[in-house]
Amino acid sequence: MTANRQTSWAFADAFVAEDDALHWARERARESGVPSVSPGTGAALRLLAATADAKSVAEIGTGTGVSGIYLLQGMRPDGVLTTVDPEPERQQFAREAFREAGFAGNRARFIPGRALDVLPRLADGGYDLVFCDGDRIESLEYLAESLRLLRPGGLVCFEGVFARGRTVDSAAQPAEVLRLRDLLRAVRESQELLPSLLPVGDGLLCAVRRG
Repeated sequence: MTANRQTSWAFADAFVAEDDALHWARERARESGVPSVSPGTGAALRLLAATADAKSVAEIGTGTGVSGIYLLQGMRPDGVLTTVDPEPERQQFAREAFREAGFAGNRARFIPGRALDVLPRLADGGYDLVFCDGDRIESLEYLAESLRLLRPGGLVCFEGVFARGRTVDSAAQPAEVLRLRDLLRAVRESQELLPSLLPVGDGLLCAVRRG
């Protein structure tokens, strides 16, 4: 990648300014050693949620609330974010971050637990957008659950599919990177999905479920 392209990419990823609530959530993420989406990725998620006029969004991987704030900002004022994470302490940080961002308590439903244990309990076709930022090894299972959860015309998004450049590196790679390659192939070849791979953050794979 040329220096100009790297500079342009960095500029695009930092194009949207973040408020105090997002800075607070990012600081909690740094202290906890929890990765969080980049500003560019967050802005893309907000845009997609707004474009979908999303009322119901499911999030795999609450973290400390960075991505959740962006999703809520894009959703309808009466929209509800259902967010799943195996670590209740992280979800408590997210609750505080959402409150700091000005969202009422009923705008988010926090479910602690492993995603593949929780997702089967969510309603078929009940969601406008599913955002996946969980265990990369489980990516294909998240995709299958997302197809069940989404309404026709709904969106599924996967964070971190570039794996810091390892996804396209020909050297030997760990299992999670191989699973990301399987995910990319499955989304690209699916007859049920209309895909796009956005070069923001560490790669945001998005797809619309066809009607």
